[in-house]
Amino acid sequence: MRTSCTLGVTLLIAGCAAAANPDVGGGGAPGFWLGLWQGFIAPIAFLVSLFDHSVGIYEVHNNGVWYDLGFLIGISAFFSGSAGAHRQTRPARRSSSSQQGKELS
Repeated sequence: MRTSCTLGVTLLIAGCAAAANPDVGGGGAPGFWLGLWQGFIAPIAFLVSLFDHSVGIYEVHNNGVWYDLGFLIGISAFFSGSAGAHRQTRPARRSSSSQQGKELS
């Protein structure tokens, strides 16, 4: 069971790796949407690239600014994710003048 889980996680991570397929002809340079996706999976692709040198985390043959914008939005979305969802609101603190008034009475 443990081996099948490890294999499943490995395949899942490898399936997210960003790399060009040399067997498929290009349909144009990658644009905003591919940059967005590759930015989002960049941390996972980086980990895979440590063990497989054919995996890249950034497409160098892109169409310029639109790919870069998508990549930056994707990577920032990955790291910011649900960070704001875990914030808890604190109860409002009483002002020091209202606390002093209660102490005097």
